[in-house]
Amino acid sequence: MPYDAKLDECLFSKPYEYEGGKIVVGVYAYNKGQKKLQISRENLSAEGETRFAKLGRMTKDEAQAVLPLIQEALGAMG
Repeated sequence: MPYDAKLDECLFSKPYEYEGGKIVVGVYAYNKGQKKLQISRENLSAEGETRFAKLGRMTKDEAQAVLPLIQEALGAMG
């Protein structure tokens, strides 16, 4: 069964914004399935548009800023 964006439900989403982009913590459930945590990075291009980027490594400041968002997302997972 191919991926269908209409079946992907966002239950929680909060960004941590910083100069140059943002890290988004979200909870998603696909096709009414198990709730899953997703952490993604979006970088700003030279034109000011956001582009998805691999999260990869985080700085200490990023990790400390995202940690409360992860805790909040865990609460949304039930």
